[in-house]
Amino acid sequence: MEYIYIGDIVNTHGIKGEVRILSDFKFKSDVFKKGIKLYVGRFKDELIINSYRTHKMYDMVTFEGLNNINDVILYKGDKVYINRDDLKIDGYLNEDIIGLDAYVDDKKIGQVKYVMKSKAHEILVISDEEDKYLVPYIDEFVKSIDLKKKSIYINEIEGLINEN
Repeated sequence: MEYIYIGDIVNTHGIKGEVRILSDFKFKSDVFKKGIKLYVGRFKDELIINSYRTHKMYDMVTFEGLNNINDVILYKGDKVYINRDDLKIDGYLNEDIIGLDAYVDDKKIGQVKYVMKSKAHEILVISDEEDKYLVPYIDEFVKSIDLKKKSIYINEIEGLINEN
């Protein structure tokens, strides 16, 4: 089982077992649904979502069988995960992209080190031994992704990659 981190339980809410999850997971709408299994804490306790709603910047969740604040208080501060096999998404997770070799016109420019968040969109941080490139993670810049070849292909855009 491969666990994907989706957020943190930051507090409880009310007395009926609702928790506040702080998450910036890209595919929230596919994860926070009634009946989906989440894995919580260090021991990855399997909990099934009973209800979901948003409140301010939080994802508010109740779990099946946990109907009291005393049942969920022990999860305060714990990390929340989902099983990779339970995800049915159309797209790539950031975990899939990190580590891929990046190419511009069949020339390797480096490897994706991590994905940065910005207000507008995500940014791929690509580097090799000498250079570091920041490439917006949008269709205009990313031509294609091939997970089998562990490669990501970047469109050649003047000024994006220095050609010294």
